[in-house]
Amino acid sequence: MSNSRAIVAKILCSLLNDRGSLNTLLGNHKDHPEFSLIQESSYGCCRWYFALETLLGQLLNKPLKKQDLDIKCLMICALYQLRELEVAEYAVINESVSAVLIFKKPWAKGLVNAVLRGYQRKKDELEKTLTASQPNGDLAFPKWLDSEISRQWPEQALSVFHNSNQRPPMTLRVNLTRNSREQYLESLAQAGVGATAGDLTDSALYLDNPAPVTDLPGFAEGLVSVQDEASQLVPNLLRLEPGQHVLDACAAPGGKSSHMLESEGSLTRMTSIDISQSKLDRIRENLERLGLESNLVAADAGELEVWWDGTHFDRILLDAPCSATGVIRRHPDIKLLRRPEQVKSLAEIQSSLLTKLWTCLKPGGLLLYTTCSLLRQENEETIRRFLDSTDSAKYEAIAADWGVECAFGRQLLPGTSSGPDGFFYAVLRKEFA
Repeated sequence: MSNSRAIVAKILCSLLNDRGSLNTLLGNHKDHPEFSLIQESSYGCCRWYFALETLLGQLLNKPLKKQDLDIKCLMICALYQLRELEVAEYAVINESVSAVLIFKKPWAKGLVNAVLRGYQRKKDELEKTLTASQPNGDLAFPKWLDSEISRQWPEQALSVFHNSNQRPPMTLRVNLTRNSREQYLESLAQAGVGATAGDLTDSALYLDNPAPVTDLPGFAEGLVSVQDEASQLVPNLLRLEPGQHVLDACAAPGGKSSHMLESEGSLTRMTSIDISQSKLDRIRENLERLGLESNLVAADAGELEVWWDGTHFDRILLDAPCSATGVIRRHPDIKLLRRPEQVKSLAEIQSSLLTKLWTCLKPGGLLLYTTCSLLRQENEETIRRFLDSTDSAKYEAIAADWGVECAFGRQLLPGTSSGPDGFFYAVLRKEFA
């Protein structure tokens, strides 16, 4: 298929029908000559889908039938390009009208043409109506998630919505065993790459503009890795010490395992578990680039009988599967893919993993529970339930000047273009019997 708008429409249809993710669907089109436009439009349509859908509703005389989702998605794509991109308007309209033939729906040519020209004529009026139509309607979140964030974070909700709609920064983790952050900043400056230091850790750098890793000095030699600053807080929170045996459960893509190994070079052993063999292969590549070693295990971390040999760990990191509502700026398809009922089932998985992995922790040891969720039912409520049901678990508050202190844990909310992803942390100590 050569028509880039039709490709974006098909990608959107797949997401709305819960078939695939943005990354996997885009991967099918990397050789397309207009891939950059396809990628930009797909990300943008996901980011602004609910606002664009409302605009489209104002332009239609009656809703489209369910079987015409492809035409709806085609018009969503065109509206995004007219609204947000510097693309010739005639090209957007002409290509979108032509694309209906790809979907074998010639009857839609007149409709698509009329809707897009209507938006051209009435843009200012339509945008004003959108802003006034509902609370936060112009910020383009699904109603259930808008409601949850507004209820749970009333004072911060607007900044959460705004920051989640920004393009994400490219954040680096400087390998402090090889060079200092100041030295690496100088190397970047000499290579013509602008960057600023992060505020939360001494290893984080924010690039002024995203760059291919091949443009980063010493990347292949392990001087630096790509990792959000929120994740870079993990080693300090785990209080790593020489001689410890550490478990990284749900380890992909491996940034936390490698950072822990960089931070404490005298660990006795690191074990990194992930259910996906292909993701473990990627972790192995990163470890080799950095000259590090971990015992990589392909398994469900909760199936102890499959992988655990009975040797207890001094430290456990459980970066639990979650709704990923704190990383929407990186994965805007979360807005389309996530459902409220999934949050409940994820919370059950989180509780199960916590209970099972607790068995593997030494008395006196620490477990750090993290998610990239903003929702309390996956975070402090999961920890509360676990503490209520586990006599040996003691909650340890995180004393820090970042984030928001919760009843059980600490929450980072999505930052600005030089700030971290949304992330939750809770430290639990296993008491001696």
